[in-house]
Amino acid sequence: MIATNTIRTLLVDDHAVVRGGLRFFLSSTDDITVVGEAADGHEALELAETLRPDVVVMDLMMPGMDGIATTERMHFLHPEIRVLALSSFVEGQRVLRALQVGAAGYIVKDVPGDELAGAIRAVYARRPMLGPDATQALINAVGEPPKPGGDLSEREREVLALMVTGRSNIQIAVLLNISRNTVRHHVQNILGKLGAVNRTEAVGMAVQFGLSPAPGGEEEA
Repeated sequence: MIATNTIRTLLVDDHAVVRGGLRFFLSSTDDITVVGEAADGHEALELAETLRPDVVVMDLMMPGMDGIATTERMHFLHPEIRVLALSSFVEGQRVLRALQVGAAGYIVKDVPGDELAGAIRAVYARRPMLGPDATQALINAVGEPPKPGGDLSEREREVLALMVTGRSNIQIAVLLNISRNTVRHHVQNILGKLGAVNRTEAVGMAVQFGLSPAPGGEEEA
């Protein structure tokens, strides 16, 4: 029988293999219980509402509603839930953004199982938790100007990539299976986040700063 004082943990990652690995690592602990798994941001929010976990281990790079947007929404709806951000790589502005939207800690996916468990315990106890790589990246980021587009969501990056190839709003709506109004909303967000005055400038910035490959390298849909 599971002890009532275990740390109830929700795993969020779009790869089932990763979730399985995390669950395996945590299965040997006596004080951490995995109460659920989510494959995307929307599912994570639904499970957080019903399961009310103590800690959410959140992958940041997910299609659709990414981990940054999900963390921000979860922190707004359930500020008592502690979010431990999880990523395959460490980039200073991404670490900073995750903390700004409510993440209580940040570690990389390849940490040993005991370090993962330790990180979950730390954020549950409301202690700051940054892996050494994340700490160094954050220190470096403080002295750097933010890279344009660092706060774009995964969906906005998808829209921007199609803008680079010259697609219209109607074409983007069809390709992504979303409404034209939604595309228009994404485009306005992209222009605002990039500080661009129009689509042409946004496309130029996307190529310049590596937010999207230059046009001509992909086949027409």
